[in-house]
Amino acid sequence: MRLRPSWSVTLVPVAAIVAACSSADTQWGASGSNAASNQAADQAALASITQYPFIPVCERVRPGSGAMRCNATTRANPDGTPQTTTTPSGFGPSDLRSAYNLPSSGGNGRIVAVVDAYDDPTAESDLAAYRAQFGLPACTSASGCFTKVSQTGSTTSLPQSNSGWAGEISLDVDMVSAACPDCKILLVEANSADDADLGAAVNEAAALGASAISNSYGGSEDSTTSTESGEYYNHPGILVTASAGDQGYGAEFPATSQYVLAVGGTSLAKSTSTRGWAESAWSDGGSGCSAYIAKPSWQTQTVCGNRLEADVSAVADPNTGVAVYQSGAWQVYGGTSVASPLVAAIFTLLDLNGQTPQFAWTHTSDFYDVTTGSNGTCGGTIECTAGVGYDGPTGWGTPNGAALAGGSSSSSSSSGSSSGSSSGSSSGSSSSSSGSSSSSGSSSGSSSSSSSSGSSSGSSSGSSSGSSSGSSSGSSSGSSSGSSSGSSSGSSGGGGSCSHPVCSTGTSLTTTCSTCSGDVCAKDPYCCEVQWDSICVSEVPKYCSGQTCTSGGGGGGGSCAHAVCKSGAALGTTCSTCADDVCTQDPYCCTVAWDKICVSEVNEYCSGQTCP
Repeated sequence: MRLRPSWSVTLVPVAAIVAACSSADTQWGASGSNAASNQAADQAALASITQYPFIPVCERVRPGSGAMRCNATTRANPDGTPQTTTTPSGFGPSDLRSAYNLPSSGGNGRIVAVVDAYDDPTAESDLAAYRAQFGLPACTSASGCFTKVSQTGSTTSLPQSNSGWAGEISLDVDMVSAACPDCKILLVEANSADDADLGAAVNEAAALGASAISNSYGGSEDSTTSTESGEYYNHPGILVTASAGDQGYGAEFPATSQYVLAVGGTSLAKSTSTRGWAESAWSDGGSGCSAYIAKPSWQTQTVCGNRLEADVSAVADPNTGVAVYQSGAWQVYGGTSVASPLVAAIFTLLDLNGQTPQFAWTHTSDFYDVTTGSNGTCGGTIECTAGVGYDGPTGWGTPNGAALAGGSSSSSSSSGSSSGSSSGSSSGSSSSSSGSSSSSGSSSGSSSSSSSSGSSSGSSSGSSSGSSSGSSSGSSSGSSSGSSSGSSSGSSGGGGSCSHPVCSTGTSLTTTCSTCSGDVCAKDPYCCEVQWDSICVSEVPKYCSGQTCTSGGGGGGGSCAHAVCKSGAALGTTCSTCADDVCTQDPYCCTVAWDKICVSEVNEYCSGQTCP
């Protein structure tokens, strides 16, 4: 597990995004004072999003290994441990139903399956706590509402447990509950995170009568992608969703399968606009052009010659994350692992679970168009840049329940259109105005059904130590509405000191300490705003011309607290010749954590040494 909090660092001037938004103000309604008011409200809401450190929930996997990684993240403490609370924070069911304009009932006992790896021993009890907290009807195995099986359908012979994937499971079943309380939940646990085991679990879910199947995981494509797409994810009459990924721009399977509805990620904030909510593309959400899956006939974009993800999107930014109950405590989760089960449950709620991915491309007006933000660098094309109409990071937009149910069919609804006033008070702080956080608290308000046009604002993610809109792709080069001060010329150098050299960990440095500190912070604002940690040290040889911190490959900051054949804290390159050899090839092991992959690399990189 990477212990470094994840931060958005793509820098785009706020003025540029505001100008872009102004050129397309019809997305906030007809031209005039109401459109301008909606646009300003959404921009203020997105600019006021507070940034938090967050970490991936599941362990990293080696590219090309055939293993999948769950696409869930959780908010973290400054030391990199998961942040837990005794009461919920983050968006709850009423917030999500308001944001996506969902009816109060539906689903009628249809089955939403979630496919995950390994066993979560407390899945049912954690689910009970979540539903009780938010006043949702009980969903138990005794009543037949909740079922947990292995990839072979066994209810007794289950896989071994895994704490990371257990968090993913809790997230999945909570999101199904939030969007469709009347749906039944089928949890299918694969024996491992291997693509073949997860694929077998998908097939088992279909065989057991699932109406929709959510897959909140992904991995790199390879030569088996085309075969596995048809073998595991082609289930006519059953909606199959897949999360687009949490690594930013870049294709990920199974989201690139032509048989799945690929779900991207957004940042979601309460707004005083007509819709009551604003959205932008989440800067770490996935999108990309498949290298193996041919373009389906219904995919009309031309920028990519093959299958392009995503098709639709929903909230995923952990800075505007959702409340999840896991192992006796509350956490705030994000990642496109939020979006996939949420969309699967929404479609099932609205009796659209028999649709294929083509549905989104032929019902474009039924989604809130998300028109701002980016998840990477792609030459400004729609593969990684949100805009009016279709784009890779957000697809055709986020669900508008009233429109999808047939209550509205106006031209493409934008992310600023009305789904209700969201009048309920939040248990945390609401960001309906500039300067307040949008991501904590669960609103108790109910949604209304009016649907007018509008869209999310273009406010950017000012990388700042206080609040910022880091959920969208840009960052302010100075201070902007809703972001804290201290961000300067893209390097985010305020607030630190010069109390130690760049090759030592410690308090945050400033951009003026040295040319090197300025170079590092220009790429990684965290180092000059929060802490100069081991990752900042490892970035010195990468960003500082001619300067290195170790004779090995990326060391510094590690310790010698354990042997190379045991996983644990990052080791130092000076611990042993073997540690140096491994870190030369995989700097992660001496800068972040000496994980299971580092242990496996001992056999590969250390001459004459093996680990059992």
